[in-house]
Amino acid sequence: MKMGIRNGLLDFGAVLAGQFTSADLSIFHEFEPPPTGGGQQFLRAFRMQAEMHGLRVENNIISRTTRACLFNSFNFNEKRLQRTRRSSVLYVHRVDGPIGVYRGWDDGVDGSTHAGNQKYAEKTIFQSRYSLEKHLELGMQFRKPVIIMNAADPHIFHARGRAGFSSDRKTRLIASSWSDNPNKGALVYQWLDENLDWTRFEMTFVGRSPVVFKNIYMMPAVDSFRMADLFRGHDVYLTASRNDPCSNSLIEALTCGLPAIYFQSGGHPEIVGQGGAGFEMAEQIPGLLEQIVKNYRAVQSIISVPSMEQVSELYLQILGLMDGQSIDPNRRINE
Repeated sequence: MKMGIRNGLLDFGAVLAGQFTSADLSIFHEFEPPPTGGGQQFLRAFRMQAEMHGLRVENNIISRTTRACLFNSFNFNEKRLQRTRRSSVLYVHRVDGPIGVYRGWDDGVDGSTHAGNQKYAEKTIFQSRYSLEKHLELGMQFRKPVIIMNAADPHIFHARGRAGFSSDRKTRLIASSWSDNPNKGALVYQWLDENLDWTRFEMTFVGRSPVVFKNIYMMPAVDSFRMADLFRGHDVYLTASRNDPCSNSLIEALTCGLPAIYFQSGGHPEIVGQGGAGFEMAEQIPGLLEQIVKNYRAVQSIISVPSMEQVSELYLQILGLMDGQSIDPNRRINE
């Protein structure tokens, strides 16, 4: 069967099924089996929170009782959304990026995302102020934008049982990346591999890298449970990614109690706040590590990231599925 015919039949089936099913919230996103990137992990955790609030949640379908639909970035089936659309449903668009700035090339994704927003959305959720402002710089206005930072799944990412810090052993660093795009910071990690004092530090890199390291221990991508265990077994999280709008890995590491050293770019400064330090050149990292090691417990104690419960309640307010005060789009969620 040709792909176009098959997709048309699936969309027709979704329309038909919506006549006989009941739900409160629909999430339009093409989920993939784990291990997957941070966006999918967040949406899975958000769905669990919505269901804990007693809401009936469906995926890629609009039922006759659906009150709100959250559609994600460009990772949704637009034809199906169009075919199942109902005038009684509130449509909210979750946006990250700009993807072209993040990836380093423009393949039209951001323009398509903006067009979808203008066509379907009544409200927009951005994950960082950086993301909203960078889109505005590119001339893209979005429907009624608010900023709600992501959060980590508390059942997986937490600081309970983490390894205690000690200056009597090597300080354990960890970095991770799902992509081998050069903008993910491989050259910074390569500099560290060649220049860091390995008598005092050890480092693990999880995921994909275009560079093979000599001193940094490399391991392939792992699922969320294993990643959380790795975070709890290390002391400091390091991210050198550029133009990252809202790094879920960074949020997950902070949630597991790791101070962070980050490249001064994208949404990193908003996320970390006082719970770490930023750099502009790789050569600054050893000095920043010295500061964090010297003041480790003080820095760790002021890590502040929103909980999944807080973030989910804000999402549900925006979706009109939970009573609450209106949200100031200029407010940081963890202030």
